[in-house]
Amino acid sequence: MKLERLLAMTMILINRRKVKAQELADLLDVSVRTIYRDIETLSCAGIPVISQQGVNGGIWLIDGYRVDKQVLTKDELTSLSIAIKGALTGYEDVHAEAVLEKLTNIADDTTKQSMEHLFIDLSPWQPNTLIKKLLTLLKKAIERKQCVSFSYSTTYGEQTKRFVEPHTLVQKGRLWYLYGYCTLRRDFRLFKLARINQLQLQATTFERREVHLSELPWNKDWHQPQNLVNLVISFDRAITTLVEESFGSEHIDHERAMIVIAIPEDEWLYGFLLSFGHRIHIIEPSYIRDTIHKRAQEIVNLYKNPDNC
Repeated sequence: MKLERLLAMTMILINRRKVKAQELADLLDVSVRTIYRDIETLSCAGIPVISQQGVNGGIWLIDGYRVDKQVLTKDELTSLSIAIKGALTGYEDVHAEAVLEKLTNIADDTTKQSMEHLFIDLSPWQPNTLIKKLLTLLKKAIERKQCVSFSYSTTYGEQTKRFVEPHTLVQKGRLWYLYGYCTLRRDFRLFKLARINQLQLQATTFERREVHLSELPWNKDWHQPQNLVNLVISFDRAITTLVEESFGSEHIDHERAMIVIAIPEDEWLYGFLLSFGHRIHIIEPSYIRDTIHKRAQEIVNLYKNPDNC
């Protein structure tokens, strides 16, 4: 778009002392003639662009010209830059990259240093190219209001065919999810991207339904009282730091080396508790303790039997 090109040209001229017309044309992927027409447009808009032909010629802004930075304070500019950088570590977006470059170009040296004081890296240690492909396709479907279909795996490996109106991509913790209206369930659902297979964009379009994303609707069912279990767990003091990181220090009774927490009960919970091995002991409720005992015994039996090796 011309407006975006004019803004990009202005940022380039602010950041550089002098630029050749051909260089600008190459950077913005337009002809030299278009560059000169854009210069006229900028001049008419009150931006003091100087153009000079010849060996030592080029295009530049009059000395001392700067874009008014009062729209964003130094702290606001820094926070916005940090947020965009963090998002780009886990999600590819050329528009966000362009915005980051523009923010960097209008920042002074002090602000640029502040932008390096904090870095949020949301990318996993092991890159997942499949998730990136899914994100790209789903982002396209959301922007076009285009329905998608896919095969979805449950925790127990059961496959169901889903037809979904995609509304929002959600990164929660280290995992990506799709929040959308499922025609099979006739309600909004949160789908883990790692369990989505055979994703296809459909010709059917949809009108976005009213959702209040600021209320984190995907958390509502998760934290309903009927879905929570009250755990009481004792732990080995040698893993106090790990326990604090995993459960939150506000749930730890350090004097008694106990964890008291209400947490949603599902397959994830059992795997999470088993990951601590013999370093924790489930005290209450008894059925959770019995389930952990049974599963631990199944693991022992698996490795105890030579035929399973």
